[in-house]
Amino acid sequence: MEQEKRAVRCIVCPLSCLGEVTIEKGEITIIKNMTCRRGELYAREEVVAPRRMLTTTVRIIGGELPLLPVVSEGVLPKDKVLACARHLADIVVHAPIKEGDVVCRDILGLGVNIVASRSMAGADIE
Repeated sequence: MEQEKRAVRCIVCPLSCLGEVTIEKGEITIIKNMTCRRGELYAREEVVAPRRMLTTTVRIIGGELPLLPVVSEGVLPKDKVLACARHLADIVVHAPIKEGDVVCRDILGLGVNIVASRSMAGADIE
């Protein structure tokens, strides 16, 4: 019987538990050293299909600042986060923009929108 053990550092809360996940025949059989149920769920997801939020910036024309902070509305597959960030490097929006406005719909066909994480008025030009 082939058994694999993986260490998983939980990022759900400040305790940052260091758990251990045992996998046998492709199935998770044991999760140890997680303090709470949320940590156990995180460890299970992290081993099977890790996902992350994406926060970055995109260029904005006519804004108070040259960059607009943006965030994914949901989690993305961890192995697609860098490709999403590269895609957003080519996105340019125009001021004014409101917090929550969609900047990129369904990024890379993953079913997740990228939205403005703050409002930005147009720059006053005198």
